[in-house]
Amino acid sequence: MSMNLLEVRQLEVVYHRVATAIQGVSLDVPEGSLVALIGTNGAGKTTTLRAISGFLPSEDAEITDGEIVYRKKRVNGRMPDYLARNGIILVPERDKVFATLSVRENLEFAARGKGPITEERVLSYFPRLSERSHQLAGYLSGGEKQMLAIGMALLCRPELLLIDELSLGLAPIAVKDLMERLHRINKELKLTILLVEQNAHAALAIADYAYVMEGGSIVFYGPAAELRSHPDIQEFYLGGAEQGAAKSYREIKQYRRKRRWWG
Repeated sequence: MSMNLLEVRQLEVVYHRVATAIQGVSLDVPEGSLVALIGTNGAGKTTTLRAISGFLPSEDAEITDGEIVYRKKRVNGRMPDYLARNGIILVPERDKVFATLSVRENLEFAARGKGPITEERVLSYFPRLSERSHQLAGYLSGGEKQMLAIGMALLCRPELLLIDELSLGLAPIAVKDLMERLHRINKELKLTILLVEQNAHAALAIADYAYVMEGGSIVFYGPAAELRSHPDIQEFYLGGAEQGAAKSYREIKQYRRKRRWWG
């Protein structure tokens, strides 16, 4: 069984020293796995990623309780540059690429000398970028910008790749294509990925494990295959609820969190 590359334990984050954004968040990311963190807008998913990647101070937020452990080392409060040098790379929700640089220039900027993943390897995953190599990144479609952002992240030598809202603003066919490519990258490169995603259908289709987040807390988790078949997840996150029915898992269910971790 794989070791946990990342462990988050009872994490609490407060904004502006008064507003609690997430509380008691615990999750594990086994090495080589693709883990999805799903939930509706405002659930606390992006805050969790920002805590892991060190970007909380830029938003006047801080970790007030709990711990983040990466490769068995506590990394609470470490700055983004330190975490990136140690292999934690974030593909953010916004401002993913340099709009005034070409596709090729974006990739060259991200490349860190000779690494295990070359520009040629990136282009093999995203052939469309090769076709657009001389085009300014600002003129790419939404899906192409996502491809470029992931390609740039791969060139930064990630050991843990964090991706925030891959499907945001994209047509279903583009989402399906990107998810399939991300799944291929995970399996072929054995790259550990934590994917934050509102599109539960798309995320659960490719994930090994998944966590459901609501109101700043984890409310359900398990192997993605189990979650896909769970009637409550189907009802509230996979479109199974009747029209007009409550959409919140918390509104209907009272439950205790399972104590199952992967090690």
